[in-house]
Amino acid sequence: MQRLYGCRIEDRSERIQMKRFEYIVEDIDGDYAHLKRTDAESDELKLVARALLPPEIKEGTRLLYEWLSYSIME
Repeated sequence: MQRLYGCRIEDRSERIQMKRFEYIVEDIDGDYAHLKRTDAESDELKLVARALLPPEIKEGTRLLYEWLSYSIME
């Protein structure tokens, strides 16, 4: 989608960039999984509802988070 701002045309699609994050499943605790980020230095674990994750995850599964969804990394 292009919009005209003054004399300049700006293409909005070029500005939209979703970030990618890589995680590993550290622990599964009932309906939640504890994820550790692997693409950046961090000791914090992220608590995520298993309903948001692929059903076949297990401890040690590598996940990719992009465009608001998780997928298993090969």
